[in-house]
Parts: sequence; C-alpha cells; structure tokens
Amino acid sequence: MQVTEKKIADGIIRLSCEATAQEVNNALREAGEAFAQSMGVRLQPGKTVDECVKEALGITDLDKVIEANAIEVLVPRALDRRNLVPAFPPKATPSQKFERGKRFAFTMDVTVKPTYELKSYEPVEVTVQPFAFDDSVIDQQIDELAHRYTAYVTADPKPLAAGDACEIAMTISQDGQEIKALCTEGRTYVMSQGFMPEGFDKELIGMEPGQTKEFSFEAPQLNEAGEEVMQKLDCKVTVKEVQKEAVPVIDDAWVKANLPGMETVEALRADMRRVFEAQQREGYQNYVQQMVLSQLARRFEGRIADEIYEATRNQLMQNLQMELQQQGMDFQQFVAANGGEQQFGMMLMMQTREVLVQGFCLDAVYRHERMTLTDADLDAACLAMNPQGNPSYLRQQLEAAGRGFALRETAERNKALRFVVEKAVITEQEPEAPAPAAE
Repeated sequence: MQVTEKKIADGIIRLSCEATAQEVNNALREAGEAFAQSMGVRLQPGKTVDECVKEALGITDLDKVIEANAIEVLVPRALDRRNLVPAFPPKATPSQKFERGKRFAFTMDVTVKPTYELKSYEPVEVTVQPFAFDDSVIDQQIDELAHRYTAYVTADPKPLAAGDACEIAMTISQDGQEIKALCTEGRTYVMSQGFMPEGFDKELIGMEPGQTKEFSFEAPQLNEAGEEVMQKLDCKVTVKEVQKEAVPVIDDAWVKANLPGMETVEALRADMRRVFEAQQREGYQNYVQQMVLSQLARRFEGRIADEIYEATRNQLMQNLQMELQQQGMDFQQFVAANGGEQQFGMMLMMQTREVLVQGFCLDAVYRHERMTLTDADLDAACLAMNPQGNPSYLRQQLEAAGRGFALRETAERNKALRFVVEKAVITEQEPEAPAPAAE
C-alpha cells in the first residue's frame, strides 16, 4: 500500500492511500470471513466464503454487503505504514469506487495521539490494604466437589410427589414402535426437573414402589418441515424404589479412592490453596497497580480535546453493548439497574476520563524515562491480551493485520506501568485495633 502524509492542522495529518488489487481482495476475504462467523455460517472446504454465505443466507453479492467492513480492514494497515498512533480510529473517505480485483484509493484525516506531561515524575506513594487469603473458597470448592459425586440410594417407601427421586423401569413406544433410547430396565429419575414432559411426571405422582402403570403422554418432536409439534407416546412404567440423595463426606478414605495422586484431605486442601492463592494474589497485584495508577493520574496536566472524549466514550459504549449481547443481557435493563440514564451517563463519562488520563500518564512516563521496547515486552503484551494463546502467533497476526502500532502502544504502557509500580512507595495499611469491650 502506498501512503503519503500531509499536515493539515496541529495534531491532524491527512493520509492519501492507495491499496493494490491484491490488498483489496485480501480485505474482502477477511471481512467476508468475519461476516460469516458473525452470522453463524460454517465455511466448507473447497468452497469460497461467497458460496457458503449464498447457500446459507441467500446473499448473492457479498462484496456489496461487506464493502464498508473491508475498507475498515485497510485503515490500520495505512496507519501502520506511517507508524502513526491515532487518538481514535479515523474514517476512510473513498476517492474512487471499491471493487474486487482493482486498486483502491482513499484518504483519511488522522488525529494523532497527543502528548502530555506530568506535574512530577517522582515515585508514587500509596497506602493499600494488606493481602489476606480468603480460605472460604476452599470450603466452597470441597462442598461443590462433594455434590458432584452425589449418589442416589434407597429411601423409605412412600407415594411419589413432585421433586422426589426414584428408580424406574420403563418402555416407551410411538405407533407401536419402541423408542430404544428412552427404554430402561432401571434408571434413577428425579421428578419435576424437566427431564421428561410434564404429562409424564403427572402420571407418576402417587405411585409407590412395586406398582406398574400404563399411560400415554404428549412430547414435542420435530416434523419433516423442522417444525415443533406434539406427538403422542405410549408408556409402561414400574417404580422399583424411592430414592434420596447421598452426598459423600470428603475424608481421607474418599480422597484416596476418588482422586488419583491424592492421599489425604489435607493434601487436597493444600493443592486447592496453591491454586486459589495464586489467583487471589494476581487479583491483589491488579488492585495495587490500579491504586498506583490512580495516584499517578493526579499528576496529569493539560486538556483533552472534546472529539477524543467523544470517540473514546463511543468505543467504550460499543464494547459494553457487545459484552452485554454476548451475555444475553438487555442494554436498557442494564442502564436501569445502574441508576438510570443520567447516572449511567455520568459513570460512563468518568470512566472515559479515567481511561484516557491513565493512558496518557503512562505514555508520559515511557517518554520521560526514555524506555525502549524489546521482543519480550511485545510478547508480554500479547500474553496479557490472551493468556491461553501463543504470544508469538498473536503478535504475527496483529502485525499482519496492520495493528502493530496498537500492540506497541499496549506494550509501552504495560512497561511504564511496571516501572511505576516497582518504583512506588507502597505502604500497607495497619489493621484496625479491636474496640474495647463494654464493662
């Protein structure tokens, strides 16, 4: 990609860009794959993205649908070519028609990330709560472990009621043909848990061990058109016994019998403590870092432009809406649960300023200390983005996508944060003395 730049105002640079035909095709491919993934379309070997999308969704001109997204794919590559870090993502303005297999020219005005200075670069002083391991998580984990190994044992005979557990033998058929998957000589069944249709549970209520009953009930099934319809099933059930839950006691004998490599409860608790303490210490380290960073932010000097505020706020809003959508939560309900639109707006505004100021403060520290990046710093930044992934592979992906500038910014800020925390004067708060006992 050919990219030239021209300064048009203080802090604003206009980039004139021309992508090759191959870069245009690659951008369309990346945008197409992302579109297919977002729509749940599976890509099939031997078929193009366009063919898979057409078969699944009936879209005949995928290029037209994803044109704007494909152009956005080219934007970071142009920024990376000039090694520019924008204050917020710029928008591309096409200079000609965007077509597969043809060169594409566009321009964009980039607001370069501004630089600020701090009132002081002396070590930060903070007072924090001392680390204290919460061992209640071990008791909770052992309790959950016991319930995972819950067994059902014979209980005193009685008429079955909703919620009871029992052992049953049953045969189920439809139009005279047995449904083998539902037939059993003996299986534990818990009523009112939704394992079988309501009509089935209703017939079992009142039955006692040794009783056999024949009845019919309706169950949902898919017809040839893929529609859910109710079908009649015939059933013969024998109640063999009433059962109850038996939660095991996690003692040395149970641990030795069920957990390979473990001999005692004490060894189990020690292993759990090792894992949970590492997690809690990581959370504590994040808490200390945030305390230090908040104190550093008080030294920020300067005014942040309104357009940077607005773009960052919009980005935070988009990220939040995506997270809520993935969790199946309604955005308006989330806003209402957080004090309504006015309070939520104020919270978002404060978060926007915090994100911007803290980032600019770390930029200032990085410049002031004349730091430089190493491969280890870049890999550490990738590992922080995806702790379960391969940092080298992620780095290659980001750089190939033209997002090397974003990776470098993250790595620089992470390195500056580590420096600030290492140099900080951190005092642990003294525990409060107990109140004197009443006479």
